[in-house]
Amino acid sequence: MIKARFLSNLLLSLIWVAITGTFSLENFLFGFALSFFLLWLTSTNRRQNKYFNKVPKLFGFIFFFLYELVKANIEVAYEVITPKYSMEPGIVKIPLDAKSDMEITLLANLITLTPGTLSLGVSDDRTVLYVHTMYVKDKEEFIDGIKNGFEKRLLDILR
Repeated sequence: MIKARFLSNLLLSLIWVAITGTFSLENFLFGFALSFFLLWLTSTNRRQNKYFNKVPKLFGFIFFFLYELVKANIEVAYEVITPKYSMEPGIVKIPLDAKSDMEITLLANLITLTPGTLSLGVSDDRTVLYVHTMYVKDKEEFIDGIKNGFEKRLLDILR
């Protein structure tokens, strides 16, 4: 059902782009939002339809990730530019709620894409992710940031 709604949303977005005659990212995203709203209006059971819950969460996750990405870039750039050495590098074991290969891989890649962190590997039983970080002042705070930030939001979208 989610795939059918997404394909309908995508098709309506492409029709919007064709009608307006302007193929740009802004126009496509506007068409996507407009067609999402139209599909939502014509849906008979909005609360039980997972598609209408997941798309806003996906966009929220994208903005969350971009915020974290910019914040981490600023922290690393500040570390490089200033003569003061404030790094406290270390390896942190993060317990995983993610179970499938796709969930673990996406989480590990999102962590690695964020400057200052690097996913090193997963335990053999797939319950722990090992992450190297430049700033490990408080391990519990770092783990909580990953668990309640990246992992929770990612699993909300994928499950």
